[in-house]
Amino acid sequence: MAEKYQGKVEFLLVYIREAHPTDGRQSPRNVKDGIEISAAANYGQKEEYASSCVRNLGIKFTTVVDNMDAKVELNYMGWPDRMYLVGKDGRIAWKGDPGPKGFKPLLFEAAIQAELKGR
Repeated sequence: MAEKYQGKVEFLLVYIREAHPTDGRQSPRNVKDGIEISAAANYGQKEEYASSCVRNLGIKFTTVVDNMDAKVELNYMGWPDRMYLVGKDGRIAWKGDPGPKGFKPLLFEAAIQAELKGR
């Protein structure tokens, strides 16, 4: 979708934290896939996790990392994932439900198209 709307919409991923750390809610799938990392102990480690995420998932748009105080995560209710569309006026134009069940790209794309049309 980021490629489809390149030049019209800026996509941004905010890495908030590892969803399935070994010292938290470890996922059997992560173990199977060899993804076994602890919760980040400091910001540098969190940046490394975010970089790994971007590489492994092939993300091709800007990614930033939430601070250790989790301010973005808490203000935007971003755990485990959530999609937002910020309108041309700088306000939230659309907010998806928390993921993974709330991760609905078709609804997000409809909101993008409506925003681009000025609705």
